[in-house]
Amino acid sequence: MRLTTKGEYGVRALAVLAHNYKQGPLTLKEIAQREHLPDLYLEQIFRELKKAGIIESIRGPKGGYVLAKDPKELTVGDAIRVLEGPIGPVECVIENSTGEGCCTKEDNCITKFVWAKLRDSMAKVLDEIKFDDIVKDIK
Repeated sequence: MRLTTKGEYGVRALAVLAHNYKQGPLTLKEIAQREHLPDLYLEQIFRELKKAGIIESIRGPKGGYVLAKDPKELTVGDAIRVLEGPIGPVECVIENSTGEGCCTKEDNCITKFVWAKLRDSMAKVLDEIKFDDIVKDIK
């Protein structure tokens, strides 16, 4: 799994919302400016995060976006799975996949355990990091 700008920008934007948690909504433009992100691309990312229930939009003159849950409960893994899909370094060991038909050696692959171990390590790290951890030391 290669992290794309979609995942990177999404995590950065969510960190801004986590830092601003319970202080009111932020506009897309404010978030984009704080992190130097393209606001049109961020809009696409936020559509997916909203659909997944990670963020909420508030309408009106003082509207914008807020986290839908406490940053202490939201992990980087949650965001990455929404934006990038299931975690896995190679097709045959992607999370929630049967791996069937991924290659001709699937029945006796000598390196599959390496890729599965890497997937598990990646998932563990991403699931251990909460957005609260990212922003707790920021002033």
